[in-house]
Amino acid sequence: MTDSWLRALEGRIDGEVDAGARRRAEYSSDASNYRVPPTAVVFPRGDADVAAVVAAAREEGVPVTARGAGTSVAGNAIGTGLVLDFSRYMSEILEVDTESRCARVQPGVVLSTLQRRAGESGLRFGPDPSTQNRCTLGGMIGNNACGPHAMAWGRTSDSVRELRILDGTGTERLLGAGLSTIPGLDEFTRSRLAVIRTELGRFERQASGYGLEHLLPERDPSAARAFVGTEGTCGLLLEASVTLVPVPRATVLVVLGYPDMPTAADDVATITAVAPIAVEGIDARLVDVVRAHRGTVPELPDGRGWLFVECAGDTAAEARDLAARLCRTAHATDSRIVTDPAVAARLWRIRADGAGLAGRTPDGRPAWPGWEDAAVPPENLGAYLRDFEELMRSHEVDGLLYGHLGDGCIHVRLDLPITDAPQRFRDFLTDAADQVVRHGGSLSGEHGDGRARSELLSRMYSPAALDAFAGFKTLFDPDDILNPGVLVRPNPIDADLRLTGLRATPSAGGFAFPADGDIGTAVHRCVGIGKCRADSRATGGFMCPSYLATADEKDSTRARARVLQEVVRGDLDWRSDAVAQSLDLCLSCKACDADCPAGIDMATYKSETLYRRYRRRLRPIDHYALGWLPRWLGLGVRVPRVFNAVAGFALLRRIGFRAAGIDPRREIPALADKSFRRMWTTRRGKRSPAEPGVMLWIDSFTDAFDPEIAWAAVELIESLGHRVHLPERRVCCGLTWISTGQLDGARTRLRATLDALDAHVRAGGIVVGLEPSCTAALRSDLPALLPDDPRAEPTARAVRTLAEFLAADPGWQSPDRTGHRVVVQPHCHQYAVMRYDADREILRGTGATVTEVSGCCGLAGNFGMQHGHYDISVAVAENGLLPALRKDTAAQFLADGFSCRTQAAQLAGRSATHLAQFLLDRPDSR
Repeated sequence: MTDSWLRALEGRIDGEVDAGARRRAEYSSDASNYRVPPTAVVFPRGDADVAAVVAAAREEGVPVTARGAGTSVAGNAIGTGLVLDFSRYMSEILEVDTESRCARVQPGVVLSTLQRRAGESGLRFGPDPSTQNRCTLGGMIGNNACGPHAMAWGRTSDSVRELRILDGTGTERLLGAGLSTIPGLDEFTRSRLAVIRTELGRFERQASGYGLEHLLPERDPSAARAFVGTEGTCGLLLEASVTLVPVPRATVLVVLGYPDMPTAADDVATITAVAPIAVEGIDARLVDVVRAHRGTVPELPDGRGWLFVECAGDTAAEARDLAARLCRTAHATDSRIVTDPAVAARLWRIRADGAGLAGRTPDGRPAWPGWEDAAVPPENLGAYLRDFEELMRSHEVDGLLYGHLGDGCIHVRLDLPITDAPQRFRDFLTDAADQVVRHGGSLSGEHGDGRARSELLSRMYSPAALDAFAGFKTLFDPDDILNPGVLVRPNPIDADLRLTGLRATPSAGGFAFPADGDIGTAVHRCVGIGKCRADSRATGGFMCPSYLATADEKDSTRARARVLQEVVRGDLDWRSDAVAQSLDLCLSCKACDADCPAGIDMATYKSETLYRRYRRRLRPIDHYALGWLPRWLGLGVRVPRVFNAVAGFALLRRIGFRAAGIDPRREIPALADKSFRRMWTTRRGKRSPAEPGVMLWIDSFTDAFDPEIAWAAVELIESLGHRVHLPERRVCCGLTWISTGQLDGARTRLRATLDALDAHVRAGGIVVGLEPSCTAALRSDLPALLPDDPRAEPTARAVRTLAEFLAADPGWQSPDRTGHRVVVQPHCHQYAVMRYDADREILRGTGATVTEVSGCCGLAGNFGMQHGHYDISVAVAENGLLPALRKDTAAQFLADGFSCRTQAAQLAGRSATHLAQFLLDRPDSR
């Protein structure tokens, strides 16, 4: 495939064709273990573009692979030729007909978007996989997605009415009830009735292979339902008409405790007899991991394995009666009926968090997909689980079990030896396949076969069944250009594994990566789950602000990880344009460190990359202007009036900003007349008290711009009987050096910080920070940059936010602020590193009405100041901060972060209050 051919293709469509190294890296993987870089990625804008791509691909003999959100865990959405991303432009809900309970959608519609739209009329789409806030309807149709409510509403195949597709010949077809729309399909079915009846559709979660049971005359045959689950191998979806169902009027959650998961599985028949709408299982070891990660989980009944059972009714009383009957008939050792929706949501969150945290074994080893959704008939599930646990022991692999026990489907990610022992990887999968077949089960219960299991279909099906699959594909795609190597004529399960042969990445003297050992292992934490593509406004998270602003895969955390994976493989250079483009719009907000289930910390990876790129080299000018900002502020506070006068001269400021690589549309906040340290010295002298007391960490921003915040904090701390003192000399956490990748300079400042704090920490004192980003740097970056300094860890542990300090003091009582309305912007670094729980609890105690903004403010330290970032910075602010400020113009705006306060002032004209000031009810506390 030549560059000229690709240029010609782009000229034939309204969409985009991108064959750049960065883009190919971004789409080289989905959420599976596999890596297959495409030749190019296409973003079609409509049906005509899809048709043009298929026609051109046929002319050139190039494979075509469809992709939605790229959350396929079996390798269903990667390919060597052209990858079509339907999520970018073909994502419109065309119609929601409430009378017929039907929706027409394009393939790129995200499920949660459809759920919100349908929910306005009391309806919903039945299947609801855990990725529903980013997976697309096209992807769900591709792998016949299910979710916990499949017991009530079935799989995606049960919810489709009509599908408009483009097959492998470039012919548009409308699939619906009946078989006549596909030439030869009637004859194909008649000639294979015996094998279809005996081998397919044996139980509800038999997802492996093609769903040819939907062709049988006794099953109300439907070409549309048979097409579901073909994983893009038979056609490209252009439009789908799907059934909607009523949202239950009342639901009650029942949690049943058992000695272990197999025993819980033994009781499934009893549970399903009362017709619940969901039966989910979770193992105690997974709950332990969630508890360790989150700090606490809601109370569960006694047991080491639990079933979460959702009962529904037309009234709350009817749902409660059903729940009570369930508790009487179940063979559980303990039970709990939950009628409070808020409590039920917290309990369900154990299941949701566990699904993400299952990416690590209990002892912290990476766990991978590959055998993550096998299913057996529910009556065989207990026996299967006991045998599967023995299989894991015999192969020396481990993982955390959970899943849709009511349907017989089990989820588990395992520490498969992909990196160093691919033969053991193959041996386990073949033994696991044979075992599940012995129990009458399916290799896949909902994720499809893809590259992970297609080769194993021969262990589950007869040659006649495999021949039927090949014949079905040929009816739609005779030349095998659609997602070749999947399901029919499959690639080997151990071909194209992303981790095979991965070696340690030599250190460049940057971060230590203590949890991973090196940056290569760290960036391979990303398995492509794609939560960074979810709308944090709906989920309550902060990740990923740049993707929300651009809706471009390149700006997701996942895509950046994929590009860095190519770097550590040696296929891209640290200094390449592809890497620079990938990281350019990363705000270094650290939200992924908290929100990504795999624990990706892109802010740290970006800093490490900038360090490697520019070490001992000339840097961009803004790295000196903004990266050295505390140094410049140290000069400015000596002559604040001169600084403010120069900054206030618009023409001079614009010229200076352009020269310094700063966007001229930005302004410089005015320096205070006197810095806090200067006032402190005047009032309290330079000497610190002899007793440990409380060390107040005075960051450069609070000191220079907002000394009144520090005085408010002093007053609060001293009101509880503590003595406050400061480091004897001006020190810095090195944050701005870290964010610009100047890690040697950051270490110099952090060592000076340790020198200044060491005696205080060794005496048992604590350090209270006021600027969240600086406090977070001391808590997390300090030990990561100085791992060999014995003072680093104790100092990091001694650091507190103001809210953490106050909440831990037995004498603290929140003041009464009843009647106050507050809009609060949690700082991203605090959200990621220290959490916001203590602040939230203190604010709750004041009685104020609090609206908490979800998401980044958009300024994010130096990011929003840099040239070329202003528009994205504003777009990020429009995702959360600015709408919240507009919605309640009379509310008090509360923000501890200097960047957050600056962004609100410059974009919304709103002044902000720090928590310390709010608790004193005195904005000016000097």
